[in-house]
Amino acid sequence: MSRSDFFEGAIRALPVIISAGPFAILFGAVAVANGQTVAEATLMSATVFAGASQLVGIELFGQAVPMWVIVLSILAVNFRHILYSAAITPFMDHFTGPQKALSFFLLTDPQFAETLSRGEAGRPVTFSWYFGFGAMIYMPWVILTSVGGLVGSIMGDPASWGIDILLPLYFMGLVLSFRRRDNFLTIVVVSAAVSILAQHLVGSPWHISIGALAGIALAALLPPPRREQKEAAQ
Repeated sequence: MSRSDFFEGAIRALPVIISAGPFAILFGAVAVANGQTVAEATLMSATVFAGASQLVGIELFGQAVPMWVIVLSILAVNFRHILYSAAITPFMDHFTGPQKALSFFLLTDPQFAETLSRGEAGRPVTFSWYFGFGAMIYMPWVILTSVGGLVGSIMGDPASWGIDILLPLYFMGLVLSFRRRDNFLTIVVVSAAVSILAQHLVGSPWHISIGALAGIALAALLPPPRREQKEAAQ
């Protein structure tokens, strides 16, 4: 473990936890409001570690739905992580098996975006850097879930505070960070339109995966980016 790489990753993740921290508090409050104990909500954050999926699960746990529906719903929300892991694997081939297992457990949207950007820029993606980035998000996420569970009764309706808007705003920033890529606007518009249509026709959370698949299919059909054309020519 390189201490300098670890702290470089941890510092890079600070803006993420500032944005995601209120969302962790929101989840803790919502979980307790839906009948979970603070310990149960904290355990869920520690083992699942996926904010949107955790909220979907919490909402479904309190309803009379089969367990397989809950599992498939969470899988639909997290389906994008299969694509994430495939995209960043070339930059992590030097990781050991246990390091890869831990890395994929810590994989989040911002972790993917930062890893991909770092790798494509030619900078080494070391395990120390990756772990530092992931740990700086994971530990506060678990701790702030407990805080949200403890103060949930004081907060009242968590949505009325408006803090749930912070994470979508951060995700929008992640998407826009790729705006200089070829075909960016076309793929985003089509993916968003299909997702909105699927939400009305199929419902949540399936619209997320359907929109993502539409974007992937379009990207596969469009001409390759100029960077890949240059690499092929060389």
